[in-house]
Amino acid sequence: MMGRVPRVSEAHLAARRQQIIDAGRACFARNGFHATSMQEVIAEAGLSVGAFYRYFRSKDELIEAIAEQSVGRILGAIKPVSELEPAPSLPEAVAMIVEGIEPHATREGTFGMAIQVWAESLRSPAQERLVKDIYGRFGGLMRRIVERAAEAGHLPPGADIDAVASVMFSLVPGFALQRVLLGGLDRETYLRGVHTCFAPPPAFGR
Repeated sequence: MMGRVPRVSEAHLAARRQQIIDAGRACFARNGFHATSMQEVIAEAGLSVGAFYRYFRSKDELIEAIAEQSVGRILGAIKPVSELEPAPSLPEAVAMIVEGIEPHATREGTFGMAIQVWAESLRSPAQERLVKDIYGRFGGLMRRIVERAAEAGHLPPGADIDAVASVMFSLVPGFALQRVLLGGLDRETYLRGVHTCFAPPPAFGR
């Protein structure tokens, strides 16, 4: 009588999947999506071909998993700000979000990978759908922050919520892009600029 095949635990499966995601992230960060073969990712993960394809059927599936995990980290830094009581002003909200995402704003980190996904979305319908879904969620949280700031009296009466939210949407990726692509931008300098831009204009002639 043959012995029973031991059942693989959910924790083991999750660890193997994460092992592949980490390997893919390392390979893509070094060489980019197009220059990285599946064989390179498999070798980086230290798994067999069969073990790899048990979790991901294609490079696109792996890229999607990496992107989803990455956006989870970013949304995790934004969602608590959208729920704070009392609602913060917009400069305060940006300061809290930027502090939360700063560790990920590196070439090897979440935003370095995000730049590759953005570029890939220009040629891949699958990646385009992924980017629109991800940034739809991101934009929804930023709009909620603006809505609550307006309700708390941090914005002028009748302010255009959608217009302000579109500006807020650009501030966080803008910080990360400058850090990843140009380097040298420190958080304090960026936030000084944010506070200046949101400051009420001086009352000249008084």
